[in-house]
Amino acid sequence: MTVLSKSVEEAKYRFSPIPVIDISDPESKHALVKACEDFGFFKVINHAVPSELVSVLEHEAVEFFTLPTSDKTQVAGYPFGYGSRKIGRNGDVGWVEYLLMNVNLDIGSDLFLPGHLNNRETIRNAVLEYTTSVRKMTCDVLEMITDGLGIKPTNTLSKLVSDQNSDSIFRLNHYPPCPLINENIDGGNNVIGFGEHTDPQILSVLWSNNTSGLQINLTNGSWISVPSDPSSFFFNVGDSLQVLTNGRFKSVKHRVLTNSMKSRVSMIYFAGPLLTQRIFPLTCLMNNEEESLYEEFTWSEYKKSAYNSRLSDNRLQPFERKAVSVE
Repeated sequence: MTVLSKSVEEAKYRFSPIPVIDISDPESKHALVKACEDFGFFKVINHAVPSELVSVLEHEAVEFFTLPTSDKTQVAGYPFGYGSRKIGRNGDVGWVEYLLMNVNLDIGSDLFLPGHLNNRETIRNAVLEYTTSVRKMTCDVLEMITDGLGIKPTNTLSKLVSDQNSDSIFRLNHYPPCPLINENIDGGNNVIGFGEHTDPQILSVLWSNNTSGLQINLTNGSWISVPSDPSSFFFNVGDSLQVLTNGRFKSVKHRVLTNSMKSRVSMIYFAGPLLTQRIFPLTCLMNNEEESLYEEFTWSEYKKSAYNSRLSDNRLQPFERKAVSVE
């Protein structure tokens, strides 16, 4: 990296409005709550996830994505397995290939591990160790948020995702260098790697390599880029947490733009509850006059609805409580 490019990169960090939360400090609980209210997004530092786990899984992800397409498509499937370009079944596409798995069901199976791969045990172990560590960090963050909100007990939110049978999802994304940018296609500078959307779950935990591309949508409608930082994790508030807080926390809309020169690799842990878990605004966060903004639903019902929607759809709209007119 040249001196000029390094200074530009450092400037991104210095002027980025993204909240940076030190979760080793218990008093950060108030900053977490504010970040969830103002942005629905924050960066976590001083976490306890070993860098070795991240490095090993990143290496295994790169190894997988460099396999011949014929090998990768052996584990293609829907909704879980390998996919390329097509995102879901409702017409969304992006400059991306990915591997999507159910944390609790697929890690112990051969769904995403072709039998002829020599390193399939290494991949399985890497995913298991990584997701176990990230799940614990997620629960710790949720308990800090709960404490910051003044809710008792402090596991009110974390218990929704800590169960070993919870419906948590893990995704590996690979965004190859995109030649379409240089060919001045689709407007020239921006080619969508993954289209704008919110995440349906409670929290999403993202790690990426040193290639940027992620953007989040602010409350004023503008998009800002998130500087990459492989030593940290980024948290998204999901739709379910927005409902649980009756709209106090905002499920952040985000997207990924491609890079013409460098590959981007990201790993996302989507912390979801049990399929039978009922989702509704917590009464302990509502005052006496406040009304629920959402109808009660199960996670299974919401997940089914989300899978039947387009990425950019407002997935919560069908579950919003209709205002009752008074004459």
